[in-house]
Amino acid sequence: MGALFLYREGLSPESVLCYRFSIAIVLLALLMCFNRSNFAVKKRELIPLAFLGFLFAVSALGLYASFNYMDAGLACTLLFLYPLEVALIMAAFYKEKLTASVAAAIALSLAGIGLLYRGGEGGTTLSLMGLLLVFVSSLAYAIYIVVVNKADLKMGSTKLTLYVMMFCLLFLLLYSVIWGSGLPPVLQNPSSYGWALMLGFVPTVLSLVFMAKAVKIVGSTPTAIMGGLEPLTAVVIGVCVFGETLTTRLFFGIILVLASVIVLTVKKKG
Repeated sequence: MGALFLYREGLSPESVLCYRFSIAIVLLALLMCFNRSNFAVKKRELIPLAFLGFLFAVSALGLYASFNYMDAGLACTLLFLYPLEVALIMAAFYKEKLTASVAAAIALSLAGIGLLYRGGEGGTTLSLMGLLLVFVSSLAYAIYIVVVNKADLKMGSTKLTLYVMMFCLLFLLLYSVIWGSGLPPVLQNPSSYGWALMLGFVPTVLSLVFMAKAVKIVGSTPTAIMGGLEPLTAVVIGVCVFGETLTTRLFFGIILVLASVIVLTVKKKG
């Protein structure tokens, strides 16, 4: 949600992301130094890491750009379609069998999207551009997950995330200079630096560390299911802090999308 505050300061989505990942890179590097981790990578790992960085950049830019076309809480909810996209990619390219639970999850998600698409006041249709941007974001993240699982990268999650974000930042800077708003501007007030620091720390570094600890403490299934609270949290903050509208259709659409993810998660992780 800090992105919305920075948007109000006149920053573009790519500029916000550049600040977010620059801060995250510094914090992750400090964490690796504290843990005395090895920073070295093999030459053969650079291409997969660069491709992952590109996918991460596309996913992040698509999501942040969609905030200009739809409520942030709704965009974050639709992003959670990526587990279904992962299942479909694995079925299409790696011959994994589509189970009844996957089919049920797809049906629930399509029903949810149908409600969300015409979920505004009076059945107002949501922005097609916003929906397209979120779809590109979730698809890029789904491909990212598949590549991470299939690539032969012998490194821990913190080290992997650090190098992925370094390449991600490089691609974002190239995009910003060539097609976007240019180099990120210097932030003009302390509150902007505070929000940029929050974006780099809370949803990036802190999320990564707590996720790893949660898996060790309670296991992967409860952690994955509790991850479904992320878009609900985004919706609550959007409504309470930013005055976003939550209609009955939007509410039930969000519930259906989250239900589809939980159905798939319980089957895959259980």
